[in-house]
Amino acid sequence: MRDKQSSDQELDTTGYHCPLPALKARRQLANMQAGEVLHLIATDPMAQIDIPHFCQEQGHALIEQWQQEQSLHFRIRRRP
Repeated sequence: MRDKQSSDQELDTTGYHCPLPALKARRQLANMQAGEVLHLIATDPMAQIDIPHFCQEQGHALIEQWQQEQSLHFRIRRRP
């Protein structure tokens, strides 16, 4: 089981649907320092497509993603 210890901040978007998890991640990352890591939690299945695309488009590094029960987890490093 992974945890948020290796992340600087956590954002829980449980219950939100596309495109809100990506939009909330954008806002959260904008308030973080370059190189910090965001742990994003989502339940919308579209997040599996939206979040990697968002990271690629914005230049953030998607460090890892995994599913734990009904939740999708993403670790995103803010671009320099």
